Amino acid sequence: MNRELGYCRVGAAVPVVRPGAVSANVSSMLRCAEEAAAAGADVLVFPELSITGYTCADLFLHAALLDAAVQGLAEFLRWSVALSTLLVVGMPLRIDGLLFNCAVVCRAGRVFGIVPKAHLPNTRECYEQRWFASAGELACDSLSLLGSEVPVGGDLLFYFDDLPECGVGVEICEDLWGAFPPSTSLALQGAKIICNLSASNALAGKAVDRQSLIRQHSARCVVAYIYSNAGVGESSTDLVFAGDALICENGKVLGEGERFAREERLLVRDVDYQFLDFERRQNNVFQRSVSCVAPGRKVLCGTAGSREGVAGSGSILRQIDPHPFVPADEAQRDERCAEILAIQSSALATRLSHIGCRRVVLGLSGGIDSSLALLVAMEAFERLGLDKAGIRAITMPGFGTTERTLDNTRALAAGIGAQLEEINIEAACKQHLADIGHSGTKHDIAYENTQARERTQILMDRANMLGAMVIGTGDLSELALGWCTYNGDHMSMYAVNSGVPKTLALHLIEWAARHRVGDQAAGALTDILSTPISPELLPLDAEGESVQRTEDVIGPYELHDFFLYNFMRCGFPVAKIRALAAVAFKEVYAPEVIERWLKLFMGRFFAQQFKRSCMPDGPKVGSVNLSPRGDWRMPSDASSEIWSG
Repeated sequence: MNRELGYCRVGAAVPVVRPGAVSANVSSMLRCAEEAAAAGADVLVFPELSITGYTCADLFLHAALLDAAVQGLAEFLRWSVALSTLLVVGMPLRIDGLLFNCAVVCRAGRVFGIVPKAHLPNTRECYEQRWFASAGELACDSLSLLGSEVPVGGDLLFYFDDLPECGVGVEICEDLWGAFPPSTSLALQGAKIICNLSASNALAGKAVDRQSLIRQHSARCVVAYIYSNAGVGESSTDLVFAGDALICENGKVLGEGERFAREERLLVRDVDYQFLDFERRQNNVFQRSVSCVAPGRKVLCGTAGSREGVAGSGSILRQIDPHPFVPADEAQRDERCAEILAIQSSALATRLSHIGCRRVVLGLSGGIDSSLALLVAMEAFERLGLDKAGIRAITMPGFGTTERTLDNTRALAAGIGAQLEEINIEAACKQHLADIGHSGTKHDIAYENTQARERTQILMDRANMLGAMVIGTGDLSELALGWCTYNGDHMSMYAVNSGVPKTLALHLIEWAARHRVGDQAAGALTDILSTPISPELLPLDAEGESVQRTEDVIGPYELHDFFLYNFMRCGFPVAKIRALAAVAFKEVYAPEVIERWLKLFMGRFFAQQFKRSCMPDGPKVGSVNLSPRGDWRMPSDASSEIWSG
């Protein structure tokens, strides 16, 4: 299933290595390789100079160690002949009278290429230029090794025949820290996976800096980055090595191994080369940079091999986030909420300042979106030093308005210091329905939308009377589904929530209740969060409760936000979105439930584009946006056939 979904399984191994103990080192490496192969890994990376150990120092000048290293490689190849995993191991190699710190790329008992280290550190605790030559001093493009002619150089890209989209490039330790890492060129030449064999000593704070560098570099190069670092078995004469293992993908950490472990460690994850391909395709800066580098040499390494029978071959070895718009970590989530509210309110403040407007009008329903819009208005007025009495909230009870939402509306407006008007729209809507020949007893779309358009008319007209601007309340999730009344709540003079998905709006309100408002408003916001989402357009039941639940009609917003993110941000086909949703929500929704709402989402997304084609201005706050002037341009009559599932 993994390859069908566009995944390549990669690993970072940290064997038990001691300087000079070649035979023992190779044995430990083989155990890691066999474990990785059993896990179905396509690519496995070992630390720098792993066959000999990194800390051999002047022993690297002795032929005995160098000969033993070649013999160790031969032993490694002999015992790994049955493994289909592409193995990237580190060792010293003599080439034309010079000694190089190399990565040897092998598979199924055969060496496919050798990559020498380009940048040799020679400051502070590092003395590599004492022993090794750099890749720039290489005078050949191939060499004879163990009876075979093998390509050598920093421009090699390794491919499986059956994974042509997934080139593998290699760099070694300090190469990453240079001003222009070799992996930058390799990525532009086509590599989507970069392997780094490293021996970077442990220092206080260095692991954090290293992770940040790898994470950012993987984003800059749009690659998956596999990092394997030397472990504690290296010499501790002056340095300590922690055995860091890290796998990143386009700026995200997919997995991180245990540091300072005294046993062999293996980190295996699935990287999404299909997503990387989509990301590069839409990144024209990356695409235009391709012409800046010469084409690399492609090395075919056979097929990737079958995962049938491999333990866990049907599983996905990566975290599938069910709520991709919402950070799972509480501290990061709070930070994100603060930043988004700042973006929204700064945007509104700029617009108000530009047009010289000191008043806003918005419809306050007692629901999530209008409450968020009111909070944004409050923040904007504070930024401009304006009296919050200039915020005119209008609540417009209709056929389905409950006392609960009315009470929350009143408490929220009072707690924030906004002026509140109550204008009952029942009589106006009944008159309008009579004017158009509607009985008023048939609770159809016209019955519901009459209320939405009446409310918009009131907001626009009151704004004209007050010299104010109408603030839109609809969110990103509703725009994706077209869950808004055309020229009703669809329309405003500035749509502050248009970049905020519903799942994130919930957390923005919760954060504001804790950090930005007093007790009265916080109490109202807390109750609003626990109120079922409803447009309240149909008559109430005998107990005065709403008979409408939005998610009963269109499905759970958490599913729709998951579909939206993976469709737009990742470019995934429907089959992949379905499969990932089944993993992310396996304890929550049955497959047939996911299938039902996915079909509804795709159908509505395509059918409702016309509403997005003329949506009002509004600030982009995240990586997904539907503005026709920004991220998303789509014909209003585009066919959904390919995406219908």
